[in-house]
Amino acid sequence: MESLTSRMQAVQSPIIPVVGELIKNSPGTISLGQGVVSYNPPQSAIEFLTKFLAEPANNLYQAVEGIPPLLAALAGKLSAFNGIEINEENCVVVTAGSNMAFMNAILAITSPGDEIILNTPYYFNHEMAIAMAGCHAVLVETDENYQLRPEAIAQAITPKTRAIVTISPNNPTGVVYSEATLHQVNQICAVHRRCAEGTRGIYHISDEAYEYFTYNGVKHVSPGAAGSSEYTISLYSLSKAYGFASWRIGYMVIPKHLLVAVKKVQDTILICPPVVSQYAALGALQAKDEYLQSNIGAIAQVRQLVLESLNHLQGLCTITPADGAFYFFLKVHTQMDALELVKRLIQEHKIAVIPGSTFGMDNGCYLRVAYGALQKETAKEGIDRLVKGLQIIVRS
Repeated sequence: MESLTSRMQAVQSPIIPVVGELIKNSPGTISLGQGVVSYNPPQSAIEFLTKFLAEPANNLYQAVEGIPPLLAALAGKLSAFNGIEINEENCVVVTAGSNMAFMNAILAITSPGDEIILNTPYYFNHEMAIAMAGCHAVLVETDENYQLRPEAIAQAITPKTRAIVTISPNNPTGVVYSEATLHQVNQICAVHRRCAEGTRGIYHISDEAYEYFTYNGVKHVSPGAAGSSEYTISLYSLSKAYGFASWRIGYMVIPKHLLVAVKKVQDTILICPPVVSQYAALGALQAKDEYLQSNIGAIAQVRQLVLESLNHLQGLCTITPADGAFYFFLKVHTQMDALELVKRLIQEHKIAVIPGSTFGMDNGCYLRVAYGALQKETAKEGIDRLVKGLQIIVRS
């Protein structure tokens, strides 16, 4: 029995349900925990459901990689927003969220025992997927502002390295990586592919789930737009920008030579992405620009409110500037265990955040603060509780 369960024993438990249970046991708690948005999908997404219902054949399995109208719409979006042209060298695969896209990529490019480079703090589901695949996450520290260190990434490469993972805008820190830095990662992958001499090279897996969430004039950059289609795997999601969390629609842009492998994975796990959700996604992509502008603009206002309140923690916390996603990542100046601090904040101050330890940060006490799911008034109350709670607990 021990040998049968050892694979999953190596995988950390997802933190969101753990914190969710703590919240459930402490009624009245405001959550700054889960990374979701407060707004609903656009009306155009709902309207396209009638198109799904009007075609009886939609109840049958559809193409493994996604329905053609959605693939065409995504190709148009990628060209217009990301600067990625779909051609004979690459292709789009629709997935059940970008988490599935990441698992597809890992299973397609690795063998058990291979290594994937993650920059810390990492996104916990990435680390979990790597462990489930029987591979090893090689952790590379970011700098004091959570920016990439390309030299350290290059030094971490071994003959077993199969990919370098970047997330920009970043979860959990909210930072946005510069075009120059992302291109340095591309160059590292390009050099190692040229040196591979017929063996497997290194891929750049670029997670861009928060591509629309940038502030202060900062622009999102897609590494796949830099003529790197041979070795770049780009991951996207409708969960955040279009309020699609439970609809489970994401997509990936992959080199064409990976399509057979990715389709094997997807056909085994999923057969095809939920067709009803694909129709909704096709409708969402028809939404006018004002939909994203107004909703993300509202989150930007909440972000400013949160930042102003967090500034009262100067001296108790290090608050790194972050111009993307809807997170701040705090380093709390305490010897307290991060999960224990989270428990006390929930039980004593009715405010929930996520411990940094789940993102691979064990060298201190870190907290991820998520502000995308709350309206202004609730966010203000929540962040005030967090500030007050930290001031009381850390100083006691």
